Amino acid sequence: MHAAKLRAALVLLGFTSVIAQVVLMRELMIVFGGNEISFGVVLCSWLLWTALGSALPREGSMARLELLLAAGFPVALAAIRWSRETFQTARGEALGFGPLLATAFVALGLVCPFCGRLYATGAKLVDSAALAYLLETAGSALGGLAASLWLVRALSPFEIAAVLAALNCAAAAMLLSRRVWLPVACAAILAVALPVGARRVEAETLARFWRGFRLLAVRNTPFGNLAVLEAEGSRSLAENGLVVTTAPDAEAAEEAVDLPLAAHPDPRRVVLVGGAANGSLAEILKHPNVTSVDYVELDPAIPELARRLIPGAIPADLRVQIHAIDGRLFLKTGGERFDAILINLPEPRTTQLDRFYTAEFFAEAARRLAPGGILALAFPASENYLSPEAARFLRCIYKTLGSVFPRVTAIPGETVHLLGSAGPIAADAATIAQRLAARHVDTLYISPYLLPFRITPVRTAKLLEQIAPVEATPLNRDFAPVACYYELAQWSARFGGFWHTALEAGGRIPFWAAAAMFVVLFGAVPLAFRASAAAVATVATGFAMMGIETLLLVGFQALYGYVYQHLALLVAAFMAGMAVGSLGALRRRVAPRLWPVQAAVAIAPLAVCGLMRAGDWGAAVLALVCGALGGLQFGAASRLYAGKAGRLYALDLAGSCAGALLAGVWAIPLFGFWRTAAVLGLVAAAGMRFAGSPAPNKHESASC
Repeated sequence: MHAAKLRAALVLLGFTSVIAQVVLMRELMIVFGGNEISFGVVLCSWLLWTALGSALPREGSMARLELLLAAGFPVALAAIRWSRETFQTARGEALGFGPLLATAFVALGLVCPFCGRLYATGAKLVDSAALAYLLETAGSALGGLAASLWLVRALSPFEIAAVLAALNCAAAAMLLSRRVWLPVACAAILAVALPVGARRVEAETLARFWRGFRLLAVRNTPFGNLAVLEAEGSRSLAENGLVVTTAPDAEAAEEAVDLPLAAHPDPRRVVLVGGAANGSLAEILKHPNVTSVDYVELDPAIPELARRLIPGAIPADLRVQIHAIDGRLFLKTGGERFDAILINLPEPRTTQLDRFYTAEFFAEAARRLAPGGILALAFPASENYLSPEAARFLRCIYKTLGSVFPRVTAIPGETVHLLGSAGPIAADAATIAQRLAARHVDTLYISPYLLPFRITPVRTAKLLEQIAPVEATPLNRDFAPVACYYELAQWSARFGGFWHTALEAGGRIPFWAAAAMFVVLFGAVPLAFRASAAAVATVATGFAMMGIETLLLVGFQALYGYVYQHLALLVAAFMAGMAVGSLGALRRRVAPRLWPVQAAVAIAPLAVCGLMRAGDWGAAVLALVCGALGGLQFGAASRLYAGKAGRLYALDLAGSCAGALLAGVWAIPLFGFWRTAAVLGLVAAAGMRFAGSPAPNKHESASC
């Protein structure tokens, strides 16, 4: 087979795989309700399936594998869109952790094994694992750039799948034929025919995904996926698969607005962060004291869709100013002081939402409050009972709020309100009822007749007793989003079973025990079993590098809140770095020593945490440098240990799989960024013991 064709096929493999990864990651993020835990789950499943494909003992036909990859991507997309219909029993019902994992595992199993088998087959045919790795990562970098700059902005997921199917079918024709015109004609015909069908499949699968609703509009924006849904006379706005507001919903609007505003003696200047579409904005304007309302929403498409499709959601009032900006950036950069800041967002089930429940955000909000100003948070609960998981979550938020504000109080009910201020807070039923009556605020659910039965001294005292912090209660911080983990455990308690037990057990493991476990796993165990030096160093580096990539993705979301927009860019930068690193290892006449590279990998996680606040392009540069270290290590290992390319690649992916899952699902939410970085560094440092070993003999190299 002609060498140029093989190299082109390997570049196309990287191009296809990274675009498929970005698109499927975005789709699965919607299935997971926007939760960034999907990053770890998706990357783990992707790498596991790819590793299994590359480790198969028999080589395959590259042309046949290209055709299977072309067909597998759209089928995987359809499987994701059908997941809710497959597992749900009622409209709008949330999927449990098990069905979510099954969806990711099954969908990615339709794509990734073909990617792994293509790499192993191509590496054998070009007779160089390092060269195959270089070509694939170069294609991945190109694919990431194409996805970031054009594909995900201009085309729907199924149209992207059609483009990739046309390219891979053309590649199969190129590999099978000596005639130049055949692959060109094949690509041209498919490029015309497939998008027509793709648009119909897109509409059909979206309808299945939102089964039970009438889908009024879908919008993919740089900040997420938006859908406007209608059912039984009400309309809902879903962001990244999570219904964030429903209208009309007078009860939710009164809960979000009237209690916190009545707790302030004279609220004039109000900030509303999110959630205006349910009527909260109109509810604020009922208070005659209010002279200005600053409604802050990161995604400008949300108020636009709400104004167009949800009647009355965005009232035309001169007192209202709409700001299409990140809520934290709005509070951090301005100078005006406010009497009330209302956080009208869902509970911090995702890192993007958790950014508004951290000590750093509370400090930013406190600086913008006027004397006696109030910061208000609200969470779903129950009037008389809190589950252990809910109490633990609220203790964390209560302690975090108390670390910034001198006075913190709680209002009981089916919605629990936490209020923080530097001045007195009126949270008793009599004062709230008196102020609402004096302001002539007409309410249906926050009724002056019901308030004395809801906010009783006994209920308030019981609630404060349940959420009073204990010594072990941690603060929720930007780089230690433990409230996100607690909310995930609270969510899993609704389903019970194995996954809830696993999350609870994982939350009880202390940091020192986790660090020791990983050091033993990557240090002592390989020695006991006389594992190959190449195997251990490659697995340790794969573990650390994918943990670093997960750190970057989740960290970017925690700091800036719009990783959905830059997901393709960060993945492209990481893959471009791997291409540069593997090229450096390939072009050197003498194979580079592994231990200096391993030492740099050990330092990299801590460097990433220290430099993560460098902004959009700073994060891309970090991804580029870290990827270069991974590419250099794999290139050096493949030259020093001339064993089977597929096996070495599978080991790298197996380590990466473990790193993505443990960092994204467990370590980052529970231990925070710095401690997770320390564990990743320890694992890479444990691999240095093996990276310094001399090159093996033929027998050892074949066994790696």
